Amino acid sequence: QVQLVESGGGLVQPGGSLRLSCAASGSIVRINAMGWYRQAPGNQRELVAGISSGGMPNYEDSVKGRFTISRDNAAKTVYLQMNSLKSEDTAVYYCNAQLVEYGSFVSRNYWGQGTQVTVSP
Repeated sequence: QVQLVESGGGLVQPGGSLRLSCAASGSIVRINAMGWYRQAPGNQRELVAGISSGGMPNYEDSVKGRFTISRDNAAKTVYLQMNSLKSEDTAVYYCNAQLVEYGSFVSRNYWGQGTQVTVSP
């Protein structure tokens, strides 16, 4: 059974930094794209940053220059380094992975449980 386990959320002051991690485990043949989404109260879930299997990143406009996504394929882990955090970054952050399990020939979407990030004085 595939699991995505996130860590690294918390409370930080404006201008501060946090690093989120998400480790995938289970019977995984291949992980394709990975990414981080966030959802603030009353808002839809939105893509924050994504990274291809080859390491090519893409970012939502509001986080460009502040957030950096990276991955360690051997460790099946994706990271999100968040700098210069703002109050509007407050949300639950979800890890996402498109991956192929043993016994399957198709790539499916998996989600982590979410981790709270709160930016407040």
